[in-house]
Amino acid sequence: MKLIHSNKELNQAITQARSQGKRIGFVPTMGALHKGHLSLVSIAKAHADFVVVSVFVNPLQFNEGEDFDKYPRSIGQDARLLTDNQVDVLYAPSAQEIYPKDFEIPRLLAGALGEKYEGAARPGHFDGMLTVVSRLFDLVKPDIAVFGEKDAQQVALVTQLLNSQIRSGRRSPMALKIGPTVREESGLALSSRNVRLSDSEKQVAQSLSRALFAGAKAGSNGETIKSTALGLLDPEAKLEYLELVDALSFEPISSIGPNPARLIIAAQVGKVRLIDNVLIDGKK
Repeated sequence: MKLIHSNKELNQAITQARSQGKRIGFVPTMGALHKGHLSLVSIAKAHADFVVVSVFVNPLQFNEGEDFDKYPRSIGQDARLLTDNQVDVLYAPSAQEIYPKDFEIPRLLAGALGEKYEGAARPGHFDGMLTVVSRLFDLVKPDIAVFGEKDAQQVALVTQLLNSQIRSGRRSPMALKIGPTVREESGLALSSRNVRLSDSEKQVAQSLSRALFAGAKAGSNGETIKSTALGLLDPEAKLEYLELVDALSFEPISSIGPNPARLIIAAQVGKVRLIDNVLIDGKK
């Protein structure tokens, strides 16, 4: 595996791979990798011949009150994991490579979809996410990119962005693959933040997935789905939102119709903010 820090080296590696007829797969991350990330790498390898994983802690995704400097960084461990998983390139750029001072990078706006739920909790977060994802797509020029279902609102926004850019001719066609949420045996969704949970807090955190799965089985009525989920949520988990939404638009819905829905949740457990969701198939 090549560890690459510069855009010039990245372009050389991509150009060489393309000259050999290889399809480029891409997994963007902010590092502190775990089995969830590695599952996305496996999907990329199944659909591409040359896989690039980026590790970049994007300053534009952090707003006031979020500590950019304390975000976990473990590039050595990440590199070992990716080497073991036969990734071709680990692209770990500096902020200057992504946002050069002599080249203006357009700041993208997430719009209405980016202002609710996670967007409401973290104003500007999705604008920064879309800006860096578009920039990384420009640099890597992948044939496919892989994202995780756990960040479902992010996936909806990236899908919207990519479709818009392809329709406008701004970007060549590329595929988006979505990897399923990877969970611990308890059902808790894997997250880099889980290491900050104490043993007792982890017990509380496990109630989020129990609540979601119970709600998903509760029928087609939205209020029944949400009340069932609430009944299984540990009272020590400080709920921010629990909502039934259309899986594509993220608009709230009152019942399960013909289209897939998602039951989404965010809660604070101790000092750790956790999110999760489950997909509910539409009525046939």
